[in-house]
Amino acid sequence: MFEAENIRDWRDHDVVDAEGDKIGSLESIYVDTTTDQPAFAAVTLGLLTRKRIAFVPLNNAVVSPSYLKVAWPKQLVKEAPSIETDGELLAEEEQGIFTHYGLEYGSGPGRRLARR
Repeated sequence: MFEAENIRDWRDHDVVDAEGDKIGSLESIYVDTTTDQPAFAAVTLGLLTRKRIAFVPLNNAVVSPSYLKVAWPKQLVKEAPSIETDGELLAEEEQGIFTHYGLEYGSGPGRRLARR
């Protein structure tokens, strides 16, 4: 994982995959509620008329002054569970995001992700 000095400064930066292909733009960061560390990026995808927000893990992500590079392929991110741009990630939708990327969701009460 990487250190997050000021997550708000990353908003609207390009999000690219490991090959450098643009996936979308960074809408926000979701932190793991158990560690308070950045865990997922919420990425705005789509064209002007059909925008949505998909989630991509930040494992092995690289932050630069102009983009956020994630370790996941563009196509996998585009197929990830998503919400409308004015929507909200519901607690019952979180596990589907983890499952999509083959990540363990864990157990226990409460939410795993919080928007920052």
